[in-house]
Amino acid sequence: MPTTTKRTEPDACSLLDTDHRNVKKLFKAYEELTKSKAASSPQKKRDLANEICMELTVHAQIEEEIFYPGLREAIKESDLLDEAEVEHASAKDLIAQIQEATDIDDKFDAKVTVLGEYIDHHVKEERTQIFVKARAARGLDLVAMREQLEARKEELMAELTGAAA
Repeated sequence: MPTTTKRTEPDACSLLDTDHRNVKKLFKAYEELTKSKAASSPQKKRDLANEICMELTVHAQIEEEIFYPGLREAIKESDLLDEAEVEHASAKDLIAQIQEATDIDDKFDAKVTVLGEYIDHHVKEERTQIFVKARAARGLDLVAMREQLEARKEELMAELTGAAA
């Protein structure tokens, strides 16, 4: 397959970036719920927070299982990937706190807000640094990786939604 500078097919980075945009919309919806007191039922907040947590958990897992290891092999510097993995660990800690929370109160809202801020920071670094390096890396088939990521994401979502049913 010839290498071109123009991306004709969606690659691993575009799949991950779609996830980023989708979760950003969920955080915005949560923020709107917190601002509209009439509509902010604790159950709506809980449901939305659970959806955010599930999306982020699956996203982090496919990055850690497939994207980051593939990228580590293709690029020399690993500082950015080390930072990304530390950011994942911090996000996972907040996700666990959100999922374990029994009260849907101001602290709960604050945890969801801070998680959103963490994710914003992480996404900026991925978009401006990690994805750029991934797309410039020689010998890294990001289109094939997208297919791997998609398949694994479907498996994980099925496991999580099946377990919740």
